[in-house]
Parts: sequence; C-alpha cells; structure tokens
Amino acid sequence: MVESNPTESALLASKICNQISSVFSTKSPNPAALDVLVQEIADAANRNGRIFVYGVSREGLMLKALSMRLFHLGLSTHCVFNMNTPPIGPSDLLISSHGPWFLHRRSRSPEWLNLTAYASVVTYIPAQMMADDNAGDGEKERSLLSMGSVYEGAMFVLFEMVVFKLGEILKQSPEDVRARHTNLE
Repeated sequence: MVESNPTESALLASKICNQISSVFSTKSPNPAALDVLVQEIADAANRNGRIFVYGVSREGLMLKALSMRLFHLGLSTHCVFNMNTPPIGPSDLLISSHGPWFLHRRSRSPEWLNLTAYASVVTYIPAQMMADDNAGDGEKERSLLSMGSVYEGAMFVLFEMVVFKLGEILKQSPEDVRARHTNLE
C-alpha cells in the first residue's frame, strides 16, 4: 500500500483548492455566477416559487447538494425526475447544468437558470470541462483534476457561497438551518 504523509496530503489538497479557486478569479464579460444565482433564487423565494434542479452525472450530484442546502434554508426545492417532484410552474425556478450542452427553452417554461462551462444566457462558470482536458491527445502527464472535476469542484464552492449569502438575505440563523437538517443521524 502506498502511504502519503500529512504534509504531502496537505500540499495536494492545496493544489486542488487553488485550481478550483482560480475559476473565480477569471475575468469574464458575463455577470458573476454568484450574483446571478443569489439574485435568481432570492427572487424565486420572494414570489413563493419553488426551486427545481437538474443535471446529469457529477454536475447532477452537485445540484442535488445545492437542493439539499436550499431546503435547509427553508426553500421548497426539488430534483427533476425524482418520483415526488411536482410539476414546474411559471413562478418557479429551474436551475440546470449540462456542461457543454444546453437545452432549448420552451415558450411556456418557468424561469430557467442554466449553469454551464460555456456561454450561457444567464451565467457562466469558466472552468475546465472533460471536453477541454486534452485527455487522449497523447498527453503524457496526468492532470490534477481531470474529466471536468474543476467544473464540479467550482460548482460545489459556488453553491456554498450562494447558501452563505442567501442565509443572510433570508435571515436564516444557524439554528434555523440545523433544525431542517435530516433527523436520521
């Protein structure tokens, strides 16, 4: 078994965190994803709308984590395709992410916020996707975060920042949030 020492682990963790952090220092002509997400979710909450999330693969897992954290803040959140997900209505917000792909918005759909690593109508996370990581192109050195992990890591960090800011806006104390946490632990 290969063992690593704590210093080596801390260095590797620091490199990964720095790679993810660099996503948020990238200049972009688009509005910051943090500002857009906070505003859209706060607007949905103010109109008593529900929040729906949809994403595939690891992006979907990050969105499910966001949905859970929004529930902890007292918002009505649902993961698309769960058996108990209600129909989406005009006052609701759909947050979706599908990396380089995007869906066409139907004319009678609810408000739709699409997170993507490429240009989006609403917001943009300028992180490396699997399609960009040059894997299989004869590259000899392994990337620290390959196959879109920078994007999903940035999603996790972004969503935690969103939850922090929304907690202030929605006036949710740590006790309020903890009271909505699972009772199965």
